[in-house]
Amino acid sequence: MSEPVTVAVDANGADLGPAEVAAGAAQAAADGTRVLVYGPADRIGPVPDGVTVVDAPVSIAKAAEPVMAVRGTPEASIVRAARAVAAGEADALVCGGSTGAAVAASLFNIKRARGIYRPALAVPLPIPGAPVLFLDVGANVEVRPEHLVQFAYMGAAFARAVMGIERPRVGLLSNGEEPTKGTPDLLEAHRQLSEATVAGVQFVGNVEGTTLTAGVADVVVTDGFTGNVALKLMEGVSSTLFGAVRAAAKSSPRGKAGGLLLRGSLRGLRDELDPEAAGGAYILGLRRVGIVHHGRFTRRGVARAIAVAERAVRESAVERTQEALEAAGALRGAPSGAEATVTP
Repeated sequence: MSEPVTVAVDANGADLGPAEVAAGAAQAAADGTRVLVYGPADRIGPVPDGVTVVDAPVSIAKAAEPVMAVRGTPEASIVRAARAVAAGEADALVCGGSTGAAVAASLFNIKRARGIYRPALAVPLPIPGAPVLFLDVGANVEVRPEHLVQFAYMGAAFARAVMGIERPRVGLLSNGEEPTKGTPDLLEAHRQLSEATVAGVQFVGNVEGTTLTAGVADVVVTDGFTGNVALKLMEGVSSTLFGAVRAAAKSSPRGKAGGLLLRGSLRGLRDELDPEAAGGAYILGLRRVGIVHHGRFTRRGVARAIAVAERAVRESAVERTQEALEAAGALRGAPSGAEATVTP
C-alpha cells in the first residue's frame, strides 16, 4: 500500500482529555499517517496538517451498559469513528477508555470477519527479548471451548503475520501445567488443541501464571475476564516494583550513589516494560484493524497506538490472519447476529 493510511481515533474517554489524544495524533501525522480525530472540537483546538478534527462531543466511555449505549447513541464519538472505518473513510480504528464500548461499536459497525465466533483483544506483553501475545484481555467475559480454540488459532496466525514468528508456540493459561488442570471448558479446549495437527502451530499445553512471562509460549490464551485481571495485575506489580526501586535508591547516600550508576540501565528497562510501548491491544476477528489503548496513555502512547494500527494495515494483518485461519480449518459458521459479552 503506497497511499497514506487513514486512522480514525476516538478522543473521548482518555484520562488526560481529548487534547492529549489530539497531540498524539499530531505526532503520528508527522510520520505520514492521516488521522481523523473524533471528539469535542472546542477542547482540542488547532491541529497540524494530516489531522482532521470531526466535532463529536458526545461520549459513552463511562456508560454502565456499553452495548446499550452504542445502540442508543449513534452520535457518540466512538460510534462515529467506527462507522467511518466501516464506510471506508478510514482504514483502522483507535480508541481508549472503554473496552466495552470499543468492542461493541466495532461489532455493530465494522463487523466480525467471516467465520469468527467472537473477536478477542490481544496484547503483546512487553517482555524484554521475548514478547508474548496474550488474549483475550477483555472482550469476552465468558467463553466456550470452541472460542478458546479459535482464539488460539487467531493468536498464532497474527503472531506469524505481524510478529514474524514462523511457528508460534501456543499455550492455555491454567492453574497447573498438567492437562488435567483447569475448568471443564479449558479441559475440552486442551483436548481439541492437542488432537489438532495444523502446520505452523505448536501447542505446548497449559501455561501457569508464574511462567506466563517466562517465554515458554509465544501465544497464551484465556477468557477475557481472567486475561483482563491478569494484565492489570502485571501492570500493577510492575509499577509497584519500580516505585520500590526508586524509593530504595533514595533511602541512603549509598543507595543514591548506586542509583546514579544504574540510572541508564533502569531507564532502558523501564522503557521496555512500559505498556505504552506496545500501543494497546488488537481487536482480532474484525473485518478491519482495531486497536484499544489504555485510557491513561499519554500522547506518546496514543501516537504509538496509531503507528501500530498503521503498520497492521500496511502489513495486511487482517487479511493474512484470515487466510491463515482458513488454511488451518479454524473458521466456523456462526449466526450473523451473535455478539460478544463485553467487559468495561
